[in-house]
Amino acid sequence: MRILVVGFGRVGARTARVLDAEGHEVTVVDDDHGKVLRARERGFTTIEGDGGDRSVLETGGIDEVAAIGGLTGTVETNHRICRIGSEYGCRTVMRLSEDVDPEVYDRYEADADEVIYPERFGAAGAKTAILGGDFNALGDLTEGLQLIVVRIDADAPVVGDHVNEIDLGDHGRIYAHGRDGDPLTIPLPGTAVETGDRLAILAVTGAIEDVESTLLG
Repeated sequence: MRILVVGFGRVGARTARVLDAEGHEVTVVDDDHGKVLRARERGFTTIEGDGGDRSVLETGGIDEVAAIGGLTGTVETNHRICRIGSEYGCRTVMRLSEDVDPEVYDRYEADADEVIYPERFGAAGAKTAILGGDFNALGDLTEGLQLIVVRIDADAPVVGDHVNEIDLGDHGRIYAHGRDGDPLTIPLPGTAVETGDRLAILAVTGAIEDVESTLLG
């Protein structure tokens, strides 16, 4: 799967390494010469330039990639990246910061397939690793959120559905998927749910029963 990662800071660099380790073809875009050199030294195809510039993304092959991540430290740039990516029909992921105004968030969310808060989920991942080293841990991530893992049985209504099309509404969001016996990873577009699969969900604490009902019937 060909993927454009725009921004090779802390979040982008780690994302690129994980995707590369899973066998995906990653191109890194950044306007910082030092970061471009570091990405190149680690074996990535690189483009030096402003990731919010359409011509730079076209040089990076946006017309051929399956997904693009706007992972720079600038919200406005990430927004432009995702809007351009949407025009080319690829999956778009936008990095936001915790302090984004709710009204602005609603506008940005409409222009991306997925919105992430690295500051929040970095802490969540650290806690998960401490408790169990995998998404098998179940614990409070914030006062109102929990990370849960649901195993899909043969009678579940979501069997056969694509993971990225399962709508949990405001009750939660699916963040990882794994086949029976395999580790949990970020689900790819087109990944269909099978009997025995596990889904890791970030759920509103008071809505866990609703989430389980949607997934399991």
